[in-house]
Amino acid sequence: MNTLDTMQVFVRVAEQASFTRAAESLGLLKATASVAVQELETSLGTRLLHRTTRKVQLTPDGEAYYERCKELLSELDSLQSMFRQTGEAVRGRLRVDMPSGLARLYVIPRLPEFLEAHPHIELEVGSTDRMVDLVQEGFDCVLRVGNPRDPQLIARPLGRMMFINCASAEYLQRRGMPRTLDDLKNHDLVHYVTRFGTKSAGFEYPDGDQYRNLPMSGPVVVNNSDAYNAACLAGLGLIQAPELGVREHLASGALKEVLPDYRPEPMSAWLLYAHRRNLPKRVRIFMDWIAEVLRPAFTQ
Repeated sequence: MNTLDTMQVFVRVAEQASFTRAAESLGLLKATASVAVQELETSLGTRLLHRTTRKVQLTPDGEAYYERCKELLSELDSLQSMFRQTGEAVRGRLRVDMPSGLARLYVIPRLPEFLEAHPHIELEVGSTDRMVDLVQEGFDCVLRVGNPRDPQLIARPLGRMMFINCASAEYLQRRGMPRTLDDLKNHDLVHYVTRFGTKSAGFEYPDGDQYRNLPMSGPVVVNNSDAYNAACLAGLGLIQAPELGVREHLASGALKEVLPDYRPEPMSAWLLYAHRRNLPKRVRIFMDWIAEVLRPAFTQ
């Protein structure tokens, strides 16, 4: 394995804090990745990583070398592609993550055209509602809805997503149509949390120039959007969901909008990626493509 290859292995191990995960993502044996980093440390004459049975951690020298490696590998990626003008020249692994609803409704149905234009890109698509660790889990970019929480990441705005209140036709027939906020005391809310053990904010509604939350009862708590929609379809209560995620159910009549004058606050959508002086061309191309694909999903 040459020096550049060992540097790539080291960077992946540092980002994922694991020889096992790094080796899997690179298609290598764990032993191969371990030997590569050991050889790199020997050639440099310093220890780059602290290894324990539970975790792998950068040493001070490792932190300095990691930053320079990232810069060098990014420069090399740009150098190799600077004279290539066709999509076919863009190559390499690309790992992205996005909410499951956007992946299912918009992105995955359009992926064949992206891969036809860029057949040498190996694409890994995660679809989860949780906040993944972009660096440690090795993602090139992630799509998230809501305010960016990590100031270390670059946030590219995509637009705003409209939310509505809805319930199943069966639920409304059984419990009645709420007409006012006061009516909600006789209704259930399907509670959505990103992490179990945290408290649901309740029913969000506009109050003048701000938004407030009304506590509501409800027997079910979920932590992903697919389960959220499924619980509503099963008649377990009201939900406040992105309009695009329930559009097909509204059209079929399975779900109905309720309290249209009390829609929750729209949320901004972002592409997040790590701060790099030279972003790899394949990442730039994918972000430009996905921004265009998702344009109909958002208001500007």
